[in-house]
Amino acid sequence: MEFDFTVLEPESRYRLLTNFVGPRPIALVTTRSANGRGNAAPMSFFNVFSHEPPIVVLGIQPRLSGEDKDTVINIRRSGEFVVNMVDMALSQQMLICGLAFESDVDELEMARLPTARCSRIDADYVASSPCSFECRVERLIEYPRRVLVLGEVVHMHVRRECLDEAGRYVNPDTYQPIARLHADNYITSDRQFVLKAPAIADVIEASERME
Repeated sequence: MEFDFTVLEPESRYRLLTNFVGPRPIALVTTRSANGRGNAAPMSFFNVFSHEPPIVVLGIQPRLSGEDKDTVINIRRSGEFVVNMVDMALSQQMLICGLAFESDVDELEMARLPTARCSRIDADYVASSPCSFECRVERLIEYPRRVLVLGEVVHMHVRRECLDEAGRYVNPDTYQPIARLHADNYITSDRQFVLKAPAIADVIEASERME
């Protein structure tokens, strides 16, 4: 089958992109409103794109009415946000944070998520998250039905058990984030395996033998 994205309607483009580009990591984004209220919303249009500078990107669409969501309103005002990674222990609370509450409702309170104050920005992070990234907006890229938020990571919180003994690499036995596939389908990372690339010399030698 062939799909011409230049003429395809948005709903079909969304379905095809999100069904086949996955799994997509989930960012449980926390911000603070102008009146000091906490806000939390899950985003599956999310990933890390650079380490120098350390840049993560969120893709956030507006409400059906065309108005900005609370997360975007808060990010525009403060220029700050937190990306909290989600594991199975946080999965149900993440879903609660994604419900369409009124703007004056603190999703963190509704989901009964404990928080802690950030170190470098004026927001709270989810204390039970495996790791959280404090971010300052590097730039916003505006589209009619989407804003791309590029955030520079300025601080990171990691639960100690999610790292190896040296504190250098992830401990795969304890850091097992979930990711979204399509619709209400998710995947866990508890079945990890190792793939090592062959030596380039071996590949060249095998290719030469085939000639």
